[in-house]
Amino acid sequence: MKSRVLGVDPGSAATGWALVTAEGNRFRVEDSGVVRTPSGERAQRLAVLFKEFSTIVERLKPECAAVESGFFGKNPKSGLSLAESRGVLLAALGLQNISVHSYSPAEVKSAIVGNGRADKQQIVYMVVRLLALSKNPPQDAADAMAIAMTHLQLRKWPGR
Repeated sequence: MKSRVLGVDPGSAATGWALVTAEGNRFRVEDSGVVRTPSGERAQRLAVLFKEFSTIVERLKPECAAVESGFFGKNPKSGLSLAESRGVLLAALGLQNISVHSYSPAEVKSAIVGNGRADKQQIVYMVVRLLALSKNPPQDAADAMAIAMTHLQLRKWPGR
């Protein structure tokens, strides 16, 4: 049985996405990319993100989505911006009746690299290896692939 999961790495300026399929123990990327919003007024950026992401979801028709939960570091302003972007993405998924599963950055790093404190280069390295990619994808798309694979792994082995 083939599973199709849309991985989403929310961002205020760039949002990575990847449709990853799994058959047995094999993962494959069907499509991926990055939605970049133009600089300018926040409401307009969010509108662009909503429209572009909605089009992607409608075209791909995933079974479900795996979305990274927010990480709010030391800057509350950037945390708020990320939360707004994530909310827009969740609304786009909800309008198309796509179920959403959330994973923290540490959960994704642990599932993909085996270390919840792995750096971004380690994530890209493992994504390329696990998906047998011929070249490194953009960082945001690689993160989305890792999020989708995390969901597929944890769904296959609940309680892991």
